[in-house]
Amino acid sequence: MRLDAYRWEQAQPQSREGGEGEIGLKIRRLGLQDYVPIWQSMRYLAEHPKPNRDDEIWLLSHKPVFTQGQAGKAEHILDPAGIPVIQIDRGGQVTYHGPGQLVAYLLIDVRRRKIGVRELVDLIEEAVIDTLKQLGIDGERRADAPGVYVNDAKIAALGLRIKNGRSYHGLSLNVAMDQQPFARINPCGFENLAVTQIADHVDATETNLMQQTSSVLASALKARLGYRP
Repeated sequence: MRLDAYRWEQAQPQSREGGEGEIGLKIRRLGLQDYVPIWQSMRYLAEHPKPNRDDEIWLLSHKPVFTQGQAGKAEHILDPAGIPVIQIDRGGQVTYHGPGQLVAYLLIDVRRRKIGVRELVDLIEEAVIDTLKQLGIDGERRADAPGVYVNDAKIAALGLRIKNGRSYHGLSLNVAMDQQPFARINPCGFENLAVTQIADHVDATETNLMQQTSSVLASALKARLGYRP
């Protein structure tokens, strides 16, 4: 796909000095997309690294799809009911993507930034919690399962892959969506795991809520990575 056909912005570092060693960061807004072309595009970038390429964050939603991680177990897919199931190369078990869910893919040169996978996961979870706080929602992490939870219900799922020192995949944040497909799986491999979404906790229209959440999440991720919100 042609990424430059979509709207994007260049993040500005928190330091005003700049410099030769500074790592650039692009934020791309890709709208509603089929899953496979996006997955193939971010995997291609990780498999063909270029020196000094800017890091990127892609913000989008997917058409309905179940994705199964590398170690995913078939028994966690209870009844797909015609929704495609795609075996992919991220960590974790099965999850659902669909319209009304905000997805953020982080194409980060972790080797150049000198951060580990655990540190990147922590950063992502903290950015989601920052986002929820801005929307008046208290989110929390759990030691036994990656992601972010509200009152013990999962609101954001995480899954990453590192190749050639670069991360891809990222997070999905439930905003204002049809949550029924989650009942057709054991989300992230947990039986009877409750899921929730931002729309269950705030009073806003779906369109405005998606736009607002996308803007707030982008600012939170930029700030956690060392750029101006």
